[in-house]
Amino acid sequence: MTAGRVRDGYRAYLVAVPAGCLVGLVGGAFRWCLERADRLRSSVLEAAAGLGGPGWLIPMALAAAGAAVACAIARRVPHAAGSGIQHVEAVWREEVELPGRSMWLLPAKFFGGLIAIGSGLVLGREGPIVHMGASIGSEAGRRTRLGAEDTRLLHTALSGAGLAVAFTAPLGGLLFVCEEVARTVRPRLVLLTLLGTATGVACSSFLVGDAPVFPVSDVPVPPVWMLPVFLLFGAAAGVLGAAYSGLVVGMLTVCDRLTRVPVVVRAAVIGAVVGLLMAYDPLLAGGGDQLSARLLAGASPAVAALAAYLAVRFVAGPLSYSAATPGGLFAPLLALGALWGTLAHAVAAPLLPVHSAGPGAFAVAGMAALFAGVVRAPVTGVVLVVEMTGATPLLVPLLIACFAATVTADRLGSEPIYDSLRRRMLNRP
Repeated sequence: MTAGRVRDGYRAYLVAVPAGCLVGLVGGAFRWCLERADRLRSSVLEAAAGLGGPGWLIPMALAAAGAAVACAIARRVPHAAGSGIQHVEAVWREEVELPGRSMWLLPAKFFGGLIAIGSGLVLGREGPIVHMGASIGSEAGRRTRLGAEDTRLLHTALSGAGLAVAFTAPLGGLLFVCEEVARTVRPRLVLLTLLGTATGVACSSFLVGDAPVFPVSDVPVPPVWMLPVFLLFGAAAGVLGAAYSGLVVGMLTVCDRLTRVPVVVRAAVIGAVVGLLMAYDPLLAGGGDQLSARLLAGASPAVAALAAYLAVRFVAGPLSYSAATPGGLFAPLLALGALWGTLAHAVAAPLLPVHSAGPGAFAVAGMAALFAGVVRAPVTGVVLVVEMTGATPLLVPLLIACFAATVTADRLGSEPIYDSLRRRMLNRP
């Protein structure tokens, strides 16, 4: 290796530090703004409910307008719609070139995602933050005149920093890069990702703190004899995950065929449908953080209510994603997993001994298992959920459930969701 290449190699590490800080500040600001948007939406819903009569039209109008505006913003910038993770993966595989004007992606993802998620669409914050992190990485490499390979490495590494900032999960961000995006462990990529996630999470903590996103109270270690129960539970989550992946792709395919309906009008109609659900019950819409927090805190709605929440959000997530606005899949998926785990425990509770695992353990396992069944990144799912909840006593049940979910979804012929979305993106004109 020449002296110039050695210098360039160390220069990439130096660039990763301020770039990671910028990811933390931008991602932290995005999360902070979403928290305020959620509060504002709750206030509007309360005021609308107090009006009675036609008050339910206000949430419909809010979500319809938000979806339309966010879709219009996303249409101005290539790859701004949707999660963006599939674009990051395509860049890593050199199936598409590094974005030439990547900084334009930042305002499109930031404001488009804020409007879409803030208005109530069932979308996650992680997609926009991951994509913004990747664009910051590629732009930092370009502006500091790093080589093409180092710029591509920074693009991928700082996408992991974005995920880490989205969920305050630095190890989850690292594993996301290695297991999902790159699907390999390369020392240079690992080191760049470590720098990016560490600095990103440290800087975002000034805006959103560094506590776990969904802290759970002390969860007892489930007895060993319950591991086969978690194995069956994970297999069922794999079936659910395969169905969810198919529904996401199916919804997108159906919307693609509606060529006579303008994309922005289609987004407005989808937003109106979600707004109607939101008028009925705010927990049926949005990213799902409030719902996940309640379930992990021990809330135990009736079985019928859990089944209804699960069914509605199971459809509302793919429907919202097909609106072509900026927004991710992870956060709604985690809420759906918590619902599935709580429901499974409620159904099986009469058959379980008194001091076996409680609903909180099943909710945490459901989050990780459904993630594994859809994304097909089981280790990332386990670490991400443990970092978000602090439920380290559940590591073994989580590993068992994620193993079963991944194998089951594979055996059903379900393709990992981001492979499907990446192929769709590459096949579009």
